[in-house]
Amino acid sequence: METKEILQALPSLSISDRLKIAESALQLVLQEKHSLTKDEQKRQLTLAAMTAIADYAPGSELNIFSDLEGEDFCDDPR
Repeated sequence: METKEILQALPSLSISDRLKIAESALQLVLQEKHSLTKDEQKRQLTLAAMTAIADYAPGSELNIFSDLEGEDFCDDPR
């Protein structure tokens, strides 16, 4: 079964079946992660870091609240 077929079938499954699939998929990912060599782990972390760079770029949604830095957040005149 192809990924596209699996994703199309998910909405028709019960919540219980979807959770079983998610749990099995997560277990497979974790097993694969633990079987990686140090070099493979380093490559994956490097790729993840490169992918996340856009999330921290100016104007991104992740750091939008940094525009509020230095502003008073309390209007209490005490």
